[in-house]
Amino acid sequence: MRTPLQFVLDFLTGGDPIPAPDTPGLDTPAPDIPAPDGSASPKVTAAVSPAPAAPPAPKGASAPDALRPEAVPVAQPGYAHPTANRHAVLQGFAVAYLFERSRRRSIGFLIGAEGLVVRAPSWVTLREVDAAVQEKSSWIVAKLQQSRERQSAHVQQAIDWTHGADIPYLGGTVRLCVVARGAASPPLADTVQELRLNLPPGASAQQVREAAEVWFKKKAKPLFEQRLSHFAPQLGVQWQKLSLSSARTRWGSARSDGHIRLNWRLIHLPLAQIDYVVVHELAHLREMNHGPRFWDTVGGVMPDYRTRRQQLRQAAMGVPED
Repeated sequence: MRTPLQFVLDFLTGGDPIPAPDTPGLDTPAPDIPAPDGSASPKVTAAVSPAPAAPPAPKGASAPDALRPEAVPVAQPGYAHPTANRHAVLQGFAVAYLFERSRRRSIGFLIGAEGLVVRAPSWVTLREVDAAVQEKSSWIVAKLQQSRERQSAHVQQAIDWTHGADIPYLGGTVRLCVVARGAASPPLADTVQELRLNLPPGASAQQVREAAEVWFKKKAKPLFEQRLSHFAPQLGVQWQKLSLSSARTRWGSARSDGHIRLNWRLIHLPLAQIDYVVVHELAHLREMNHGPRFWDTVGGVMPDYRTRRQQLRQAAMGVPED
């Protein structure tokens, strides 16, 4: 009988950060937190016809730049796709989204695990895309908020590593699509992000799990590297090496030589919680403790870290035992 894997966060102290007479080191065990689950939201789509033109977004911005706080001229925190290449201010929220060209007949909107994806045919101008995004702003923000709320559900459940199962991914879900080698592949789903695995006929759940974990790790490392490179300059530190960890007791760790280790299973959680762990470990390159100066360092680049820290403690992503 599989049960959810219990994780422990090395930097959880059980309450708001306060100075302690004997500050625990990085290897000190932390209190148990609830086992994460996979009860995140499915993708939501919508489509609209091109709308009147609106001013285009700046050209040439890279995905990391699109996610930088200074690139979005609003005060309210918003929603960011990890590989965003365009951004907009919708209903007062900063929304960084991924824009793609497709063979659609109209502009389409997809709300999924990573955030907002906007697709449009090649003949639609960027001005029309921007206008359509603004036209659907109420719907987009409402669906993004609903997705975020569903990501915070805490139903304990183990992952069913079989065809059609929804697996936690960046706070949302990705659907397993197991295709037997040699068999014809079914068409891609238009409303759900799929993880396609080509495996021998009759592959066991363990084989499916192992193949899926390879995919998740391939997604995790470049994303973690991008987030480390995003926050390191803000903290005035340099990380030298990133390793993926499969630890059952920590989300991450840092060494004074700049070697950062992050648990690959963070890829199941929302980006905001991943960013908290990244900032936490980078801050250790300045303060190898959990004293007041450490938390001041974290708060200097992430003022809402207490909220994110609490959300991480309550995080849920069902992972069965090995």
